[in-house]
Amino acid sequence: MAEISLLLWDVGGVLLSDGWDRGSRQRAAERFGLDLSELERRHARVVRSFESGRMTLEDYLDAVVFTEPRPFSREEFVTFLHGESRPHPEALALARALRAGNRYVLATLNNESRELNRYRVETFGLKGIFHAFFSSGETGQLKPDPGAYSLALHLTQRDPEESLLLDDREENLQAAERLGLKTLRVEDPRRLAEDLAGFGVRAGGGEPWN
Repeated sequence: MAEISLLLWDVGGVLLSDGWDRGSRQRAAERFGLDLSELERRHARVVRSFESGRMTLEDYLDAVVFTEPRPFSREEFVTFLHGESRPHPEALALARALRAGNRYVLATLNNESRELNRYRVETFGLKGIFHAFFSSGETGQLKPDPGAYSLALHLTQRDPEESLLLDDREENLQAAERLGLKTLRVEDPRRLAEDLAGFGVRAGGGEPWN
């Protein structure tokens, strides 16, 4: 069995809270007095373009929220949107320890709009942890499409059997497994160290992978 050398991390649900999921949109509807069903309908119509980088945040807000005059500003809404992001401290601490151990290549592989992803990378210090970022808003590739995984493997020069995907969504894991990657479903980020140990992945020093 090939030893794991590449760890591919989902962001929302693993390292951080989901950035803009249905729960966040429901809270936004309550906070700003929006019709949730209409908000969801408009969101569903454009979300793939938004998360694949073909639509900017400004375009998204035009299409989903500011379809008519509102008693609140774009700045207020974006501040709320950003406030929906919260860290999973144990998972982030583990990722930092794995990076410090210099044993694995660490990269993110997530579906997220360009602007939100950049905000989260900067705000939660992810640049100091990960070697590479494969966000759909930058690459144009969305999980569970095979191209999202293939691109990450190609650019990190790793084989599927030496790669482990950490994700909280079953459809993303199943797609990775079909390509030969190892997978770990993250149900509780607080137990991530224990779950990774089951794959022989532990923080600690070692020779760097080439």
